[in-house]
Amino acid sequence: MIFGNIKNLHEYDYLPAGIKKCFEYVASNDLLGFEKGSYKIDGDNLFVNIVEYETTDVENRFWEAHKNYLDLHLMLDGKEQIDVNFIGNMEEKEFVEKDDFLPLEGDKNGHVILEKGDFLVCYPNDAHRTAVKVNNPQKIKKAIFKIIISK
Repeated sequence: MIFGNIKNLHEYDYLPAGIKKCFEYVASNDLLGFEKGSYKIDGDNLFVNIVEYETTDVENRFWEAHKNYLDLHLMLDGKEQIDVNFIGNMEEKEFVEKDDFLPLEGDKNGHVILEKGDFLVCYPNDAHRTAVKVNNPQKIKKAIFKIIISK
């Protein structure tokens, strides 16, 4: 996983082209003004989901990972804790191919707190649990880019 802020993109020249393309899209679009929904950038190879929700207690959330897509979470407004671990430390449940969703069970190894401009890239071995409140529940808006993994 990679945790950073878009103000420091010059430090991430080594990132793969698909991830860089997400940041190019961010630079040329006002994502905060986008309505909730899914927006194709390069067909099924690269798209962004704009989501809004209220953060909550950890007990109300679930662990997940993905096999076919990388996730790039970019906070547009608000503050959210994302718990992290590696799937090798977790118990894998049945993979849902059509949703590219691997449910997991286990404990957190750590967490990041996303604030405006922060991003987190999750690779296939990166378990993550989103929407955890930091102090109090709050409404957030973020972009979740889905980047196909080259086969």
